[in-house]
Amino acid sequence: MNRYPLWKYIVILVALAIGIIYTLPNFFGEAPAVQVSSGKATVKVDLSMQKRVEDVLAQSQLQPDGVFFDVAGSGSIKARFRTTDDQLKAKDVLSHALNPDANDPTYVVALNLLSGSPQWLTSLHALPMYLGLDLRGGVHFLLQVDMKGAVDKKLDSLSGDARTLLRDKNIRHGGIERDGERLTVRFSNAADADRARGLLADNLRELAFTNDGNNIVGTFTEAARRAVQDAAVKQNITTLHNRVNELGVAEPVIQQQGADRIVVQLPGVQDTAKAKDIIGRTATLEARLADPDAPRNPRPGDPVPFGDELFTQGNGAPVILRKQVIFTGDRIESASAGFDQNQRPSVNIKLDAQGGRVLRDVSRENIGKPMGIVLFEKGKGEVLTVATIQSELGSSFQITGSYSTEAANDLALLLRAGSLAAPMDIIEERTIGPSLGADNIQKGFDSVAYGFGAMAVFMVLYYMLFGVFSVAALAVNLLLLIAVLSMLQATLTLPGIAAIALVLGMAIDANVLINERIREELRAGASPQMAISIGFDRAWATILDSNVTTLIAGLALLAFGSGPVRGFAVVHCLGILTSMFSAVFFNRGLVNLWYGRKKKLQSVSIGQIWKPGAETPATKPAAKPPAAK
Repeated sequence: MNRYPLWKYIVILVALAIGIIYTLPNFFGEAPAVQVSSGKATVKVDLSMQKRVEDVLAQSQLQPDGVFFDVAGSGSIKARFRTTDDQLKAKDVLSHALNPDANDPTYVVALNLLSGSPQWLTSLHALPMYLGLDLRGGVHFLLQVDMKGAVDKKLDSLSGDARTLLRDKNIRHGGIERDGERLTVRFSNAADADRARGLLADNLRELAFTNDGNNIVGTFTEAARRAVQDAAVKQNITTLHNRVNELGVAEPVIQQQGADRIVVQLPGVQDTAKAKDIIGRTATLEARLADPDAPRNPRPGDPVPFGDELFTQGNGAPVILRKQVIFTGDRIESASAGFDQNQRPSVNIKLDAQGGRVLRDVSRENIGKPMGIVLFEKGKGEVLTVATIQSELGSSFQITGSYSTEAANDLALLLRAGSLAAPMDIIEERTIGPSLGADNIQKGFDSVAYGFGAMAVFMVLYYMLFGVFSVAALAVNLLLLIAVLSMLQATLTLPGIAAIALVLGMAIDANVLINERIREELRAGASPQMAISIGFDRAWATILDSNVTTLIAGLALLAFGSGPVRGFAVVHCLGILTSMFSAVFFNRGLVNLWYGRKKKLQSVSIGQIWKPGAETPATKPAAKPPAAK
């Protein structure tokens, strides 16, 4: 009756093995490390850089525990050390060796932390949980997005669109001017102004146009203004994610706060200045025509033709481009690597409707002339590519050149993620020290340990052997929860530790229900084997109902919450699932293993049981005195 088939015990053993393997890395802690990543969008870190880092460290007589190439994101080299002294020395040595010009660094050399797990655990992808800012320490930035800059940038784009529309319909105008957030189009007569107003109102729906004599004035509608600002914040968040990846931060928090602010939290970052530098180094993208009449190889100090600007490409080769911008990065909808009709690597670019119209007009008039794409970082522009316009281009076109497949993939990534919709300023900066994070970890660990110990003592004293089974199931629940969090690489925060304590209380509640059901059947006169079977079966329905309703509440927190609330919800939902496995499946496995083999079971160790109608110590009558002889 109370026996598990062999496959169920195999499932339990496999679950325990997985739980132990993926929980172990959390006990090895983290080791100090130095990370080398690209400091410029056009510079890539690869395996050859790993060899160079190893040679530099060897020449300085620094022996790292290991040098690894991390292919995540744009790629980085990480060297792990035993002490922070070696870590700091390695950072200085690598910074001087890899960046001869300290004012214009080619590579980012930053302090970091790596898992101290043995290699065999790492090879199984058994990694420790990520720790949040409140547990690990790190830096917190609050960024203010320049909404006026975003609106002005959009208005400049709409100005170009208006000029193109009027030229297509042969409507003559006296010029388009932008005054603040007003776009004024001048005409010589009211008839042309009326025609232009209808045309622009139909195509540029972001603006509300009104007549002002022979001129028309366009201003943003309130809905369009909000849409521009929201899009600017979202695009900046995407760009920040790509920039933060250079620091190798585990689970950074980058999210919107209010209408025009962005919160950036970087757990575990020790080098605050470097983090601030990376955050501020956002990029914008522009496409411009090259000047075919300009000198091919200008020397330093040579005058640049009027209306042109000098840039560099690759290893410093000079390129002269027009100042007029054809389209910016916010016009790019997608960019992907592919092959042209001659099977040469290419980059396929798709622009939005407005960008496609502008490019169509410019390319029609400049067939056979080169066009360059420039990436601006820290106020400096670097040419990513220069390609010749072969035919009239539209919203979708290809860029081909002497690319390898890998270079085409890199260029596509830069085109997708290199644009910043609006400038930002750091208005708040906080640093949380590792010592404060360690103190929070210790207090959180103590609270869970003391809570677990108190529940274990109560269960053993009140339910005897069944209490021991319940405590074992509770320990397995905690083991599996930590293992699942580690496997998912979830971020543990202080609210997450609170959720763990709550999950333990809910899990032990399920065991209390089971034990009380078994007691109830024993009071009703059922045999011990029957009481165990019926008790587990009837308790299961109640446990399922209560956990499902609690899981719904947790999913609601996960869907609509943010920040610490989401951290609590993740641990809460996973804990419910692991508690149902441990409290019912694993607990019954232990009971079946202990009692199921006994055919004639007379009693079970589940604490004191009082049957209905039996005299309890409180109601039992006092003994009568002996009669006198």
